[in-house]
Amino acid sequence: MSELPGFGLVERARAIAPLIAREADEIERTRRLTPGVVSALIENGLYRALLPQSLGGAQAPPETFMQMLEEIAKADASTAWCLGQCSVCAMIAAWLDHDTAHGIFNTAPGILAWGAVAHEARAVDGGYRVTARWDFASGSRQASWLGAHVRIVDADGVPCKNADGSPEVRTILFPVANATLHDVWQAIGLAGTGTDSYEVNDLFIAERFTAFRDVPSALREKGPLYKIGTGVAFSLGFAAVSLGVARATLDAAIALARGKHQSLAVGAMRDNAAVQGLIGRTEGDLRAARAYLYATAHAMWRDLCVTGEFSAAHRSAVRLAATWTIHQSARVVDTAYHMAGATAVFRSNPFERRFRDMHAIAQQIQARDTHYEDVGKAILAGSLTPSDLGAG
Repeated sequence: MSELPGFGLVERARAIAPLIAREADEIERTRRLTPGVVSALIENGLYRALLPQSLGGAQAPPETFMQMLEEIAKADASTAWCLGQCSVCAMIAAWLDHDTAHGIFNTAPGILAWGAVAHEARAVDGGYRVTARWDFASGSRQASWLGAHVRIVDADGVPCKNADGSPEVRTILFPVANATLHDVWQAIGLAGTGTDSYEVNDLFIAERFTAFRDVPSALREKGPLYKIGTGVAFSLGFAAVSLGVARATLDAAIALARGKHQSLAVGAMRDNAAVQGLIGRTEGDLRAARAYLYATAHAMWRDLCVTGEFSAAHRSAVRLAATWTIHQSARVVDTAYHMAGATAVFRSNPFERRFRDMHAIAQQIQARDTHYEDVGKAILAGSLTPSDLGAG
């Protein structure tokens, strides 16, 4: 009997979580994933969660991918963030010819990372030439390949256009050895992600190492997973990371409340009615956020598998659910942090780093308030109805 897509990913993530938790301090100190953690992620196939099955990947459904990231995030947010980033980057294989994708992802370590959309590549015979620097390449310190999303210009520097008049944007791929990496990631949270900058100088990129990422008509792989595109996968994945961080932080607060006597208080925290009520409400808030995110992902996936179409309504529904989940997770972490009192400020306790990590997550593009505005604008314009966003 053949295995179901993604079978065992969540169980494997849960099995290596204790190792990651033990390495978390070192990851924070060195600002990179430790060799032991990277090896465990590779050996258990977690980086290959969204890689096509034709290349030996799991091609897992979104909900499996999300659960995998949740388990890792409970142990360490930086590890989960890098894993989510590089797993989604691997989806580009669905837009590449098989031999090219095989060479990238089946040559150890087979990890790809990339940063934000920026700069131009000039079309030349057989490919493109580019001189540019990009930022926000989470996971680049473990990667063997890097990518970048660039606007294409012709030999005269004139921007190339798609048939609909929009700018032509391609994703270009190149070995990490062809780039210069800049250690710039001195951040308040997610310190271990190594979200560095990287640059190339007059680098030639052959045509076969480029792709029209997230363009359904350019797909070479079958199956519904790649129709959702990398943007939606990032949203679901990073929202799941936020849930894992929130779960771990609230669990730490619960454990603390069971045994701590607050300064000047007569009884234990666990006997304080205010603390009891706060724990109950916060538990409900976290469970509601998780249920909303997973219900949205499930409905999107169900419809996509039946119809074969990924609609604008699905995209809006996922974006709204992911944004709200990240914000709600941040509120849960804030509540747990404040509940812990002075205990929370010490690095030796399980609150301070998670507080910083969560607020670094909440500053990322997936958590922008403008996503609410986009959905609200579409609803008010009549192009989107509340029912399009799922049951509510």
